[in-house]
Amino acid sequence: MKLIWKFNLILLAVFALGLAISGYVSWHFLQGNAKEQVIAQARLMIEAASSVRTYTSDQIGPLLERREHRDRVFHPQVIPFYAATENFRYLRHNYPDYTYKESTLNPTNLRDRATDWETDIITNFRNHPGLKEAIGQRDTPDGQSLFLARPIKTDASCLECHGLPAKAPSALLAVYGPLHGFGWAPNEVVGAQIVSVPLSLPVEVANRAFRAHIVALAAILIATLLVVDLALYLAVVRPVSNLSQVADRISTGELNIPEQTIDGKDEISLLKASFNRMHRSLKKAVELLEDSN
Repeated sequence: MKLIWKFNLILLAVFALGLAISGYVSWHFLQGNAKEQVIAQARLMIEAASSVRTYTSDQIGPLLERREHRDRVFHPQVIPFYAATENFRYLRHNYPDYTYKESTLNPTNLRDRATDWETDIITNFRNHPGLKEAIGQRDTPDGQSLFLARPIKTDASCLECHGLPAKAPSALLAVYGPLHGFGWAPNEVVGAQIVSVPLSLPVEVANRAFRAHIVALAAILIATLLVVDLALYLAVVRPVSNLSQVADRISTGELNIPEQTIDGKDEISLLKASFNRMHRSLKKAVELLEDSN
């Protein structure tokens, strides 16, 4: 087997090992990084929903603040829960994998009622008042899902509609009735903002990044191998091949061959110098033999 092929096999083995180690490390890194990206997007979505809730409460609500307007017609658009939920519904056109819900233990609008797993999240917030955020995974019929949740606490504006039924706007009672959505206490955790996304999304994001990483790394390794091969050929293989050809000619009796040009102080140059000395010694020995005869 030629020298360059031996080097290639060694380099390929080293590169394959390096690629395997890099792939293993980058896979786990990219998986974690993809989840962080998805969580960061979920945080941004919750912040956007919270901004919509604040805007609705501070600017839209006062437009219908007068009692007679509120009693005559009920506008759900002035309810922060409703506004945030509807706003996210439009957002889902560009982010269809994400879902948002303002889950509540005792909602006025029953579409906001918490499911069993959402109730567990809300209960956890109620049991840990200092907890500001919860991140976790859960099993769904479509696979595992990643969620980000933040607690919803009541303030003075909430109690105007969710305190006692007798004090609630009559227009609201006409739509939702007096049986649910009331009895909220001040500064009470009544629900949670929850953004959910299938775990397959960050996994797919990581897979795409991993494939791009491996392709780029493989291309770099191939380019490196070609450069090393070229350097090896020019610096080692070609000079050694030339010496081998000259040695073959000398072995057949061609002693009047020009000496090798030495243009450096590396190992190949030292080999050429040694070859030249051997050539001169052999030539003198042959001349002495010829003179003696």
